Parts: sequence; C-alpha cells; structure tokens
Amino acid sequence: MTDKAKRAQGRKSISATLKPRELMTDTPTLAGAWMAQVITLFPQAFPGVLGESLTGRALQDGLWQLQTYDLRAHGIGKHRNVDDTPAGGGAGMVLRPDVLESAIIAARNAAKGIMPLVYLSPRGRRFDQSMARDWARADGVTLLCGRFEGVDERVIRHFGIAEVSLGDFVLTGGEIAAQAMIDATVRLLPGVLGNAESAVEESHSNGLLEHPQYTKPAEWQGHAIPDVLMSGNHAKITAWRRAMSEQITRDRRPDLWAAFQDKP
Repeated sequence: MTDKAKRAQGRKSISATLKPRELMTDTPTLAGAWMAQVITLFPQAFPGVLGESLTGRALQDGLWQLQTYDLRAHGIGKHRNVDDTPAGGGAGMVLRPDVLESAIIAARNAAKGIMPLVYLSPRGRRFDQSMARDWARADGVTLLCGRFEGVDERVIRHFGIAEVSLGDFVLTGGEIAAQAMIDATVRLLPGVLGNAESAVEESHSNGLLEHPQYTKPAEWQGHAIPDVLMSGNHAKITAWRRAMSEQITRDRRPDLWAAFQDKP
C-alpha cells in the first residue's frame, strides 16, 4: 500500500452534485479537514480548477473538503424560482430572501467550528493574502455566490454576512471569485504545498511582491541568469532577492510599498 493510499484510507472527499443535499445519501464530513461550503446556482461548476494540481490532490487526500448547496433546490414552486424583480423597479432580478435563507441554514447546520459566512460582492472589502491566512486558520468558510443584480439586502443584515470582493470589477456571478479565494486559502493549509517555504517567499506573504525567478538553462536567447544566483553565496542571494522585491514593489505597487513602510 502506498503512502498516499494510507493517508486517504477511510476518508472521503465531497464533490459537486446537481441533487439537493437534503435528498442525497448522508455523506460524512472529514474530521479535522478544512471545509469550503459554496452556495450557488451552478454547483456543477465545482470543483472546477480546484480539482486540479495541488488543490485537487489535497482534496483527494482529505486535507480539505468541498460542499456545494444548489440554490435551485431551495427554489419556490413548481419551477423552483429563486429570484424576482427589484422592489422600486429597475433592471435585472434579485435573489429572494426566503430561498437564500433556506440554503444558508442548510449550509450552516453542516458547518463545524469557526467558519466565516461570506457574500461575494463587488462592494465588499477586497480579498487579500491576509484574509486568506485568516480563513486558513479557521475551520472553513461558507461562500454565497450572487447572480443577477445580487441578493436581497435583508438577508445580509439578518445573518450578519460579511461582503468580500475579488477586486474592483464586476463578474457575472460569484463562482469564479469563490474558486479564486478557495485556491488562495487552501494552498496555505498544512501539507498542501510540497515546500512550505514557497508560501513564505511568494508575493504578498510579507507585504512585498516576489523577486524574479530563474531556472535552467543558464543562458537563453542571449539572456543570462544573474551572476549572484549562480554564486552559491546564500547570504548574497538572500540580500539580492530582498532588494529586488523592494524595488519591484516600489515601482509597481506604490500602495503596497507605502503600507510596508508603515508597518511597525
């Protein structure tokens, strides 16, 4: 039996499904595994890219788990309606509070420990590496993916939902943002990255952008790897990388550089 098989024995990962969760055979959660819950109209979009590479392997190994909650399964009437026209008029449709309430309660009843409840919204606080670290320290996160013109404001206030934005732009829905945020968080979980130092040295981990990276061949198209990286002098290499990180951050992201300088 391989080491991988030993780790995975007796543990099951949760995959996306079109069936309402309450109509599924009960699937046990994994004790101690970080959990991502996603409330969405498109559960079939998950795990998507999260099922590939390091995050996919970690999902299979039970280092984290995924639960999707299909909003349509909580819809109203024969046609499972999930939205209606905006009060006061206007374009588009708004997700109904009664539908959202049912889905949120289903997810929260299955939540374990400390799991922030988040609505993916362009008007929310911008997601960053610090938030990813906070989520990774929790037991998981519950993400509500909006669609159309968004969700009824009363739901946000009633459940005390935090609003988080992927950036200063608008997406068609929250699913892409959810996958990006889950990816950024899962890779910080113990055992996910092959080299734990990778998460320490990369961009934003210490408030700076990452230094340039090089690999073989030593010379390509007339461009050589900087001599210091080939010197074998680790102290000089460390100093060079730090200087390059500072220079790139100062040139490309003055906002990050100012925040870095203000750090105690």
